[in-house]
Amino acid sequence: MNQSRPKVKKSRALGIALTPKAVKYFEARPYPPGEHGRGRKQNSDYKVRLLEKQRLRAQYDISERQMARAYDRARKVEGKTGEALIIELERRLDALVLRSGIARTIYQARQMVVHGHIAVNDRKVDKPSFRVRPGDVVMVRERSREKHPFQVAREGGYDTDGETPRYLEVNLPALAFRLDRDPNRKEIPVICDEQLVVEYYAR
Repeated sequence: MNQSRPKVKKSRALGIALTPKAVKYFEARPYPPGEHGRGRKQNSDYKVRLLEKQRLRAQYDISERQMARAYDRARKVEGKTGEALIIELERRLDALVLRSGIARTIYQARQMVVHGHIAVNDRKVDKPSFRVRPGDVVMVRERSREKHPFQVAREGGYDTDGETPRYLEVNLPALAFRLDRDPNRKEIPVICDEQLVVEYYAR
């Protein structure tokens, strides 16, 4: 069975391409799956907010509980809660492994972390939700570097749009990167109207 199909279906339902493979399918059929996909309308405010929350969750591939926890932390930060939420999620280890170009998708990034291939400040970290702090150095562990996915990454094989976010200093040949500072919301390549997500949780 083609493993990318469920991701394509999910991409169309949420209105965003969740993997590079889904992009071409999504461009061909951007409406939700099913025979009534084209005619569906998001009519209630609740539905619109729910969809936006699901879209954000899908882009980070996190559970509802993880999302709610991140929202609770973001609420305690000064400034806009929505922006704080996206920054909170972006500091996850798996998200930054993806942004650095070491992984091709968030699903692959999560797997790399869970399987013990990633170290932060020379210590193995196998929790995708680990929050990276400014100044932390993340790298592929010595024993994992010759594995095929990391050889592809080293050659820039996962670099789909050619632009590394400014908050990361990346050295792909060394399979390493550093979080220089907290990201700004406008620099984070996530498609989301975060105010709708805040309204969903604040209801």
